[in-house]
Amino acid sequence: MEYCLLSPARLIPTEEVNPERVDALQAKILQEGSWTAPITAEKDALFVMDGHHRLTVAHRLGLTAIPVVLLDYDSVRVESWRPDETVTPGDIFDMARSGRKFPYKTTRHVFAKGLPACDVPLEVLYGPVPTGMAPGPSAGALA
Repeated sequence: MEYCLLSPARLIPTEEVNPERVDALQAKILQEGSWTAPITAEKDALFVMDGHHRLTVAHRLGLTAIPVVLLDYDSVRVESWRPDETVTPGDIFDMARSGRKFPYKTTRHVFAKGLPACDVPLEVLYGPVPTGMAPGPSAGALA
């Protein structure tokens, strides 16, 4: 499993974020000077599965590219963090297409295989907007 570099503008968030968590994550990313965890998104519709806080940070920082792992719901299980609530992939597609978002900590995506690590210097992510999908370092050049 590899990640690619995509424009954050192409990704569609499906869940609200906690502003305090965004602030803390932004400070950590800026301190490290590197992006160390890819966002996961549905491979065709580009709905965010996991990484809503990171996507918000990317928009705040004005990044033109971010590491993204593209998956489908054949390899990802979805459940709810909320007791007595059920969330299906269909619910996520419906919500995203409606332009609305689930409340913070509604959806939980469980990945059958571990996600790849990354360590992409922030200066790379401020570069030219990627056209299409640039492979991550494990697959070749960054952009």
